[in-house]
Amino acid sequence: MGLKYYKPTSPGRRLGSVSDFAEITRETPEKSLLERIHGTGGRNATGYMTVKHRGGGARKLYRKVDFRREKDGIPGRVASIEYDPNRSARIALLAYRDGEKRYILAPDGLRVGEELLSGPEAEPKTGNCLSLRRIPPGMPIHAIELTPGRGAQVVRSAGTVAQLAAKEGDYAHITFPSGEVRKIHLDCRATIGQVGNLDHVNVRIGKAGRNRHRGIRPRVRPVAMNPVDHPLGGGDGRSHGGRHPVSATGVLSKGGKTRNPRKTSSRRILRRRKPGPRTAPGLGQ
Repeated sequence: MGLKYYKPTSPGRRLGSVSDFAEITRETPEKSLLERIHGTGGRNATGYMTVKHRGGGARKLYRKVDFRREKDGIPGRVASIEYDPNRSARIALLAYRDGEKRYILAPDGLRVGEELLSGPEAEPKTGNCLSLRRIPPGMPIHAIELTPGRGAQVVRSAGTVAQLAAKEGDYAHITFPSGEVRKIHLDCRATIGQVGNLDHVNVRIGKAGRNRHRGIRPRVRPVAMNPVDHPLGGGDGRSHGGRHPVSATGVLSKGGKTRNPRKTSSRRILRRRKPGPRTAPGLGQ
């Protein structure tokens, strides 16, 4: 894994970089695990735009990734490491002994030919999935469930890793990449190791056209709009009228607190995430 730079034949090439895809071992995906995916362009079911700056982009097929890892007791051999256009992480194709194939998130250091296992019999090694109850404290983990049996919901992006800090009663204390410490039930599952493709955070887009290929449309600065278009619009010059920065719908930004204080999951948070870098000390990318 690393980055690739081209000769500066244009300003975009000079400033841009791409992944070298050195870990990819197969170019074509497994057909049985593909399904069509349609872009929304930021529109909801009634056709109204609810998310701005989306539209266009290259066509892509969805790879069905197994986030539940409920195929217990059956070893799966890593058949290939593949690229997934729908996520920042790489995916690994597992070929189980009973003939079934499934995709999982590829952890850092996973190699083709290794055998992985999930369930209570699995040992805590990179790529294996087991409940937090059976993972020793201090282990790096990713793809963590928040509700038992619901499937992995957090720590799934490229290069992210959490840490099982301690266990108390029926709950484990998990330190997330943001620095937040949260209690998660011991029956929830997690995968050992760190998500692969660590250099994803260092890729530079280089030019606007590359963002258009990703389905990201241009953005206009709110202070450049008219008052009818945005709360920060209007005024002479670059004036915002001394108002607190907000979104077009009035949601606070630039540090304003927007979390509902009566949210149910607040009782599970032992320490809030810290402002600043997105990674906690000693937890990798």
